[in-house]
Amino acid sequence: MLAVRKARRKLRMGTICSPNPSGTKTSSEVCNADWMASLPPHLHNLPLSNLAIPGSHDSFSYWVDEKSPVGPDQTQAIKRLARISLVKKLMKKWSVTQNLTFREQLEAGIRYFDLRVSSKPGDADQEIYFIHGLFGIKVWDGLMEIDSFLTQHPQEIIFLDFNHFYAMDETHHKCLVLRIQEAFGNKLCPACSVENLTLRTLWEKNCQYPFLWPGKKIPAPWANTTSVRKLILFLETTLSERAPRGSFHVSQAILTPRVKTIARGLVGGLKNTLVHRNLPAILDWVKTQKPGAMGVNIITSDFVDLVDFAATVIKLNDLLQEDTALAKC
Repeated sequence: MLAVRKARRKLRMGTICSPNPSGTKTSSEVCNADWMASLPPHLHNLPLSNLAIPGSHDSFSYWVDEKSPVGPDQTQAIKRLARISLVKKLMKKWSVTQNLTFREQLEAGIRYFDLRVSSKPGDADQEIYFIHGLFGIKVWDGLMEIDSFLTQHPQEIIFLDFNHFYAMDETHHKCLVLRIQEAFGNKLCPACSVENLTLRTLWEKNCQYPFLWPGKKIPAPWANTTSVRKLILFLETTLSERAPRGSFHVSQAILTPRVKTIARGLVGGLKNTLVHRNLPAILDWVKTQKPGAMGVNIITSDFVDLVDFAATVIKLNDLLQEDTALAKC
């Protein structure tokens, strides 16, 4: 799923990538690399909006370039401070939210990517980069890495959510769309009714254009808190308000640092200050959830490798098997 929101609010578009039926698997199966293909047959016909799907927050930020200019997503005050080289080193500690590359996340079972993009000041071409405070890799390089995985794992479905754009004019947007088309070709899923979108329909289709989905089809409410208690209350409330039909749903199981949080843990960074000690409690909440039309769907986390996050989310789909078994009794 690719959902795109302009930085100047709130135009969103999107697409879903599905694998090329002619692709081949690698000889070695890694972790949860084929978990969708391994789901029991009765779940193949269940809407994707009813499955539990693990995702990552700021998925691209496993690497950011401290030698690059500060991104246009930052304030002028931060840009002035960043003239001091130490400031960029500290920014990196708070900009990185993942340890794993795209490929490693995919092999671990992550199927939803949260993506933010920008042009780079001073670049003469139309190149677009991932960004979170500092610039990351080129978008094209990331797309090619994802496409390589899809080709090798032809029954896995990946959601790409482009939800922030910075320093991008119409030409940049057209360039991004063309890059997506070039990278994925007929792997792109046409926009259609969410409730009719199942694994089986995607496996059977030769997907073509149009491929941009409206952002309202994949709402991702944001708690914006440093408190685990408030985060869980927010996640429960937004799940209870989830529309029963017509959209996916993203539960952002993440904590967001405030200015005083960063000031207190300046050297420690996001992982050591906020995530390490709170992620186990967040995972405990995940374990109590149930997928379905009014349950969890996509769940995202920072540093998905610090706990058994992806496998825990995937395992929630076993509850759908139990429901089906009970219905047959």
